[in-house]
Amino acid sequence: VVQLVESGGGSVQAGGSLRLSCAASGYTVSSYCMAWFRQAPGKEREKVAIIRAYGVTTYADSVKGRFTISKDNAKNLLYLQMNSLKHDDTAMYYCAGAQTTYCGGVYNYWGQGTQVTVSS
Repeated sequence: VVQLVESGGGSVQAGGSLRLSCAASGYTVSSYCMAWFRQAPGKEREKVAIIRAYGVTTYADSVKGRFTISKDNAKNLLYLQMNSLKHDDTAMYYCAGAQTTYCGGVYNYWGQGTQVTVSS
């Protein structure tokens, strides 16, 4: 059974940093497209960042230059480093994984979500 388990969320002041982690089991991080999503109150779910199996990354305009998606293949972990956090970054953050290396389709596996709250 595939499980994605998130950690690292919390409360932080604007301008601060957090690093989210996603531990995968029954799933090999190095083999597939993975992504971070977020959903804020009153907004649709937003794709924040993707990382391809071989490491190429893409970011939403709203987080470019501030967030970094990465993975540690040896530890089977996915990360999202978030710097210069803004109040508008407040959201529930989810990690997600595809069943293929294709990043433009369905994400089959999802974590439970971890809350990030940024105070002004």
